Amino acid sequence: VQLQASGGGLVQAGRSLRLSCAASGFMFRNLHMGWFRQAPGKERELVAAIHRSDGSTHYAESVKGRFTISRSNLRNTVDLQMNNLEPEDTAVYYCAGSRNVNWWTGPANYKYWGQGTLVTVSS
Repeated sequence: VQLQASGGGLVQAGRSLRLSCAASGFMFRNLHMGWFRQAPGKERELVAAIHRSDGSTHYAESVKGRFTISRSNLRNTVDLQMNNLEPEDTAVYYCAGSRNVNWWTGPANYKYWGQGTLVTVSS
């Protein structure tokens, strides 16, 4: 079971970044997928999540209207398009997979984790 996140970097406020997570080693289409982030000194929080098959999504209030999560069960990938980035979005971002019915909730319901990718937004 491997999840490989990429796409982080340094960007100015108001700009965009796209994170991508590639999955291998398991039946990706059986997993609900989420993007989480953890800023220094803060707890890991769910940013966005997507159902394994019906396309339903969930977003943190702080990113609604700016971030979009999408997945391809053909390519075994899940992406996070981040627009109008703010300095408060600075964090290490993680992709994760869950078989739990409560897939729209916190990190405790996610079993499979990728390594993080750092996003830094300068003001």
